[in-house]
Amino acid sequence: MKEQTAIARLKRGDISGLEALVRKYQVQAVRAAYLITRDRALAEDIVQTAFLRAYERIGQFDAGRPFGPWFLRSVVNDAVKAAARREHQVSLETNSEEENDKTSLAEFLADPGPGPDDLVEAAEVRQAVQVALGKLPPAQRAVIVLRYYLDLSEAEMADELACPPGTVKWRLHAARKRLRTLLRPLWAAVSGR
Repeated sequence: MKEQTAIARLKRGDISGLEALVRKYQVQAVRAAYLITRDRALAEDIVQTAFLRAYERIGQFDAGRPFGPWFLRSVVNDAVKAAARREHQVSLETNSEEENDKTSLAEFLADPGPGPDDLVEAAEVRQAVQVALGKLPPAQRAVIVLRYYLDLSEAEMADELACPPGTVKWRLHAARKRLRTLLRPLWAAVSGR
């Protein structure tokens, strides 16, 4: 079913249109939310809630525009809010749970095509990038996810985040600078191999 057909069905109150939109955007939305929140269960909850909210508010959606950016903006905004709330909470998790999260990240982002050596190296890089992303503030994490994982332009990001393009550029600059600092030991180790 085409996106426009699915949206038309939703606007008529037919929930079957939601199924096509879930199939098309769920993986991308969960990945974006996960990369911001660093919690798979929370990311899945955020996306599920966003789909329900999209169903409830589909009347406000301009059918002449693409659904993806409208929907993903909601997911990213909710993920940023959830990540900010979690940063203010004290974690009671043990280190073994954190290690399980890192393993699930490697499984979540792994590409089955490369050979074993490539997979090990890629997993180490992904883990290091994930740790570095976790050290960024949620707003900076969000712009990195929007730019490099969802492939949005700076103009699209400004639209998605409802902020001026200059703010997006500043956040990207600050996030890249911080990531370069955090990942410098990784690049030194990789180039030394």
